Amino acid sequence: MNEAATPSSVPVEASQRRALRKLYLTLFLRGRSARSLKRTKAPVSVGRKLWSTLLFYGAYGMFALYFGGQDVTMLSAYCHGLTFLFVGMFIASSAGEVLFNRVEPDILLHRPVSAKALLWAKISVMMQVAMWIAFALNLAGFVVGYRMPDGGWMYPLIHLVSTFLEIFFCAGFIVMTYQLSLRWLGRERLDGLMTTAQVLFMVLLIAGSQILPRVLTGMNRAGLTELDAPWLALLPPMWFAGLDAVGLGNRTPFFWMSAGLSVGITGVVWILAFGKLAADYEAGLQKLGESLPHAPETLRRRWTQRLLQIPLLRWWLRDPVTRASFLLCSAYMCRDREVKLRLYPGIAPVVMMPVVFLLQKQGIGDGGSGFGLAFSGCYLALASMLAQNILQYSQQWAAADLFRAAPLTGPGSLCHGARKATLLFLTLPMLFLVAGLALALGVPLAQLVLFLPGLLLTPLVSLAPGLMGKDVPLSQPAEDAKAANRGLGMILMILVAVALAVVVNFALSAGVFWWLILGEAVVVAAGYAWGRWRLNRLRWEDSE
Repeated sequence: MNEAATPSSVPVEASQRRALRKLYLTLFLRGRSARSLKRTKAPVSVGRKLWSTLLFYGAYGMFALYFGGQDVTMLSAYCHGLTFLFVGMFIASSAGEVLFNRVEPDILLHRPVSAKALLWAKISVMMQVAMWIAFALNLAGFVVGYRMPDGGWMYPLIHLVSTFLEIFFCAGFIVMTYQLSLRWLGRERLDGLMTTAQVLFMVLLIAGSQILPRVLTGMNRAGLTELDAPWLALLPPMWFAGLDAVGLGNRTPFFWMSAGLSVGITGVVWILAFGKLAADYEAGLQKLGESLPHAPETLRRRWTQRLLQIPLLRWWLRDPVTRASFLLCSAYMCRDREVKLRLYPGIAPVVMMPVVFLLQKQGIGDGGSGFGLAFSGCYLALASMLAQNILQYSQQWAAADLFRAAPLTGPGSLCHGARKATLLFLTLPMLFLVAGLALALGVPLAQLVLFLPGLLLTPLVSLAPGLMGKDVPLSQPAEDAKAANRGLGMILMILVAVALAVVVNFALSAGVFWWLILGEAVVVAAGYAWGRWRLNRLRWEDSE
């Protein structure tokens, strides 16, 4: 009987994988909620779903034109660094939502679906979207490499293969991290560890992708030997750039070693993630659905209530609805797993990017650290806006209908509570962290005034999500949070912060810095007063 059943089990499992993959792709394209769903507007492909995002990724990838007159290996290293950043960011930020959903065990675990089939179906959909993003990012690189004398028609083919291998590495590494967490630490510590692992992985992505382009900046053909430095083998993007170099005939020992690492480590990661540790995934799903006893929250609530007794905070949160929204958002930011898995990996680059700018030795304007300080202040000013955009999504979004049932004329007070929670618990600590790092690096205390333009801008920018009328906290389905678009938002934030930092440095070099501060203070004060008035007058939109 077993011998007869064995051959038929293979096509059944293959059929399951196809059906599951189609299901998860449909969920990605349409979402898990029927809110705002219209049959005529439902996308039918990943390309149609992400066309605007992919267009922007393609435009950002055109920075590869800078490497047109240099060596093709430098082009490969840059393209792989860019891919590692944005594709890794997408996979890391969406893996927690896709791999561990509390509703799925009730639906799937009693069915004859193997853990490997379920895991592969989810990962294959994530990788398909990641491949679209990577192709858009590297499209300009393909053209530039094809036109290079040491590239030619072989470069696009070789680079495409190495890019896909890089995506396999990122996906396998994330899955392996979660499964090892389940095996070693168990369900009780899984929630916090998944958030920590994603944040750490995001920091490594930002650091690696930012260090490598700065190593390449200023190199030319005569300085190519610097690309053979052994320490570069510690950066994963360099592994896959070495694979490109070997494929194009540059077979030095360093590039052979890098190519070997790209293939060998990716293979080991996939064997562990989808072979040895695949059974832990099913156990993790089962444990995820179990109801565990929770420690009493009286101490945490007492701490929050004590915080609100501080006179300044009590005045700042004097409106009872704003105070209630503040407490609600703070609780979700501290205790809700799904919110933490979106929020903290999403804002990790906001901390890491100023750190990278402060660590670099080159600067614009005064002495070397001026641009880094100005950029850090302007970039951190945008942190609250990003956090509020993420905080609008929740697994318990349907409960937000209570906001409309309450005697509230509009969402203004709720938005005030969310923005004040993000300002106090996210923006302010990040500002102190970056300022402390600047002082530790030897930046004179007087130069910290370059944080001032961004600090003045922060209250005004924090009003933007509420004025857009869509960022009521915790009111949108979690599956509508498009993780693939987070990289796009990060790009826009970087460009805006760089532009503002350039203006600040120009004003400093022209001797009109304090006039700039005075003018900015007047404009921000007027804009903030108008923004608060406008936000308080917002009314609920018609129910859908």
